[in-house]
Amino acid sequence: MKEYILITGASSGIGYEMAQLLAAKKINLIIVARSIHILQKMQMELSSKYNIDVKYFQVDLSDVKATQEFYEVTKVHELQVSHLVNNAGFGDYGSFLETSLEKELDMVHLNISSLMILTKLFAQDMAARKSGKIMNVASLLSFLPLPYYSVYSATKAFVLAFSETIATELADSGVVVTALCPGTVETPFHTPDMRKTNAMNTNKPMPAKDVAEAGVKLLLHGKGKKVVGFNNWFISNLPRVTPSSIMMKIKKNLASPKS
Repeated sequence: MKEYILITGASSGIGYEMAQLLAAKKINLIIVARSIHILQKMQMELSSKYNIDVKYFQVDLSDVKATQEFYEVTKVHELQVSHLVNNAGFGDYGSFLETSLEKELDMVHLNISSLMILTKLFAQDMAARKSGKIMNVASLLSFLPLPYYSVYSATKAFVLAFSETIATELADSGVVVTALCPGTVETPFHTPDMRKTNAMNTNKPMPAKDVAEAGVKLLLHGKGKKVVGFNNWFISNLPRVTPSSIMMKIKKNLASPKS
């Protein structure tokens, strides 16, 4: 049976760049996003340029029911997913008392619930075959939750903890689970308010392609978690050596608008 790498959030940013890199390696792809026109264009370009099979599905993964139905569709079409990249996600910035509850619930559904659903369902298939790889995209904020990114930070802390524990559970199953932890990345993810913070002024965003290259390497050959970039690795370790009271002041300053 033909095998595929499935990438969620494939229409932009890290997911888009990973699709380009994996296609160049002649790997068949399943690309998933909400932007149907971008997916159609990617399917035509990648399949023609690299002579691979590219399937695309328009799915709103913030809808838990739609996520489960998407998995069932892959089974109906007999699409064997050898590798899963849970990349889809979004964030928000602002005072928790003022941000949109509806938007935050969608964030939790997308960043946590749908990621967990796809991981469970495809990992069950992989374990039955005794082979498969899953990479979940976490964040630098998994280690360093920032004020004004409260819900987003919490979702990414979940992704890292979930990935590490599941990796241990599946260690002898033939299924490898990893976590990619980028810092700020130059993508449409960032709002104008985010770009005004001290964090983005002191730690400049990395090109999405650079992060995608690290992601492809981790997905195909790696284990454990990968913090992308030395500066981000250094920052991720600060909470280990800095008192929590001081660390929170540092984090609040980083998340605040540049003065």
